[in-house]
Formats: sequence, C-alpha cells, structure tokens
Amino acid sequence: MKKKVFKTLAKINKAILPSFTKKELDISKASKLQLAIIGWRAYVTMNALD
Repeated sequence: MKKKVFKTLAKINKAILPSFTKKELDISKASKLQLAIIGWRAYVTMNALD
C-alpha cells in the first residue's frame, strides 16, 4: 500500500514539479524553495523504489 502511494506521488511530481537537472541548476545557488522541491522529489523517489 505504502509503495503504491509513493509511486503515484512520483508520477504526480514528474508531471507537475520542475526538473532542475534538465535546467542545469547549480545546487549551491539554489533558493530554499528549490532545495525543498529537490528534497521532496528525492524522498518520494527513494520510497517508491524500496
């Protein structure tokens, strides 16, 4: 159940949230909001893969 929820969240994230790797964002110059989005996407992806 938990894995299914995170897989669904990952699909939603991919559709809605921006991809900073495609924009070649420098992490050291990222704003707090951008860092939060990166962290959220990483958290969801890691839980979807477990």
